[in-house]
Amino acid sequence: MELSEELDFSRNISKIDLLNFLKREANSIHMSVIMMATAFLREDAKYMQAGYREDYIQNFSKAFITRIKDIKEDNELYEGFIDTNKLQEFLEVIDKQRKEAQDDKEICFLHIASIIATYTTFIREESIHPVGTKFPGGLQIKYEDGKYLCPVKDKQKENPSALCRFCVSVQDANV
Repeated sequence: MELSEELDFSRNISKIDLLNFLKREANSIHMSVIMMATAFLREDAKYMQAGYREDYIQNFSKAFITRIKDIKEDNELYEGFIDTNKLQEFLEVIDKQRKEAQDDKEICFLHIASIIATYTTFIREESIHPVGTKFPGGLQIKYEDGKYLCPVKDKQKENPSALCRFCVSVQDANV
């Protein structure tokens, strides 16, 4: 995803402009790319606890397919503009992740994840991880009282390679 080459960051970028770019990117995703991304998930999760691992792989694979479909079919007329500084920082993290990718499967995973994360963060203003995403220890993303609650936000927001600091979720106070 070469968003930085497609959009002019010296001007205001509307949510509609960004959504149109993301739709083009989503339309370029073929099932073979999703299959490679899923293969990466399987390899990446090989050391997770067995019960958690299968749930993780299944949920992320399903989220990839449904979110890509959501992007393609999104005809909302979003008002407002993107915080271009925040978007540029976000894309720098994604570019760094791509440069560190080990193989084509990981690149496919990062490509899909970056489209979805950009959409949820900057267009929908939703949690990057879908509600119900489980983390080790039985913790999960929740939506309560108009807020996305993440059980690992505080532990990850200082991680320079994580997108958590851009996510609209807040730390779940009950964790």
